[in-house]
Amino acid sequence: MDSVAVAYSGGVDSTFLLKVAHEALGTRCCGVLACSESLDRHESKAARDLAATLGIPVTVVESHEFDRPEYRRNDANRCYFCKTELFSVVKSFAARQGISYVLDGSHSGDLGDYRPGLRARNEQGVRSPLMEAGLDKEEIRRYSRLLGLPTWDKPAAPCLSSRIPYGSEVTDEKLRAVEAAEKCLRDHGFRTVRVRHHGEVARIEVPREEVGRLLAPAVHAAVVAGVKKAGFLFVTVDLEGFRSGSLNRALGLESEG
Repeated sequence: MDSVAVAYSGGVDSTFLLKVAHEALGTRCCGVLACSESLDRHESKAARDLAATLGIPVTVVESHEFDRPEYRRNDANRCYFCKTELFSVVKSFAARQGISYVLDGSHSGDLGDYRPGLRARNEQGVRSPLMEAGLDKEEIRRYSRLLGLPTWDKPAAPCLSSRIPYGSEVTDEKLRAVEAAEKCLRDHGFRTVRVRHHGEVARIEVPREEVGRLLAPAVHAAVVAGVKKAGFLFVTVDLEGFRSGSLNRALGLESEG
């Protein structure tokens, strides 16, 4: 590829892709970080800081999926409308810069999952080199570790809208409540966490082996106070523990989220 713009989020896959692409193409590679209401601001800052540490240029652009009523409606195709917006914005940037290809971090493991965003990727002509190379998540983590990337063991961090049940409108108020509640849990040492937004109720998911620590009196009291301060009236802990894409049960599906 002559020149590439990598849709970059600071996650495991896009960071690995950006690193390898930059090693191959040098100044003919750049990252593009799209920021919007649905991106956790902690993740946005971490992505920018990581790119600076790696010495790889990243341009921050704004995406506006909230301008799309279909996205806010939050049906089973929400991710399609989000990715359509994302890839449109990155493609526009690439065209202005004379960049030949737009790349994303989709990998071979995504093919067997519920991923409406892949349809948007295909429609936009975006390339997925990790998928084309047949790499799955485990291999990407292993190679990331060999390259010394700090993201090699980073938990998945999908957009905040994935915490809102399908059919419940996505609003900025709900996203900020989830963002603040999850920050509270991270501040108490929980790396993998989801706070599912069920109106006045926050349903916390952490790995099952960490549920006991969450319920320890000192941690429990602080988390309850922090989650309520974020805007929830009731705080619950899901005894099944963290499950990627647990809200997709309503669709009879499971996927990352």
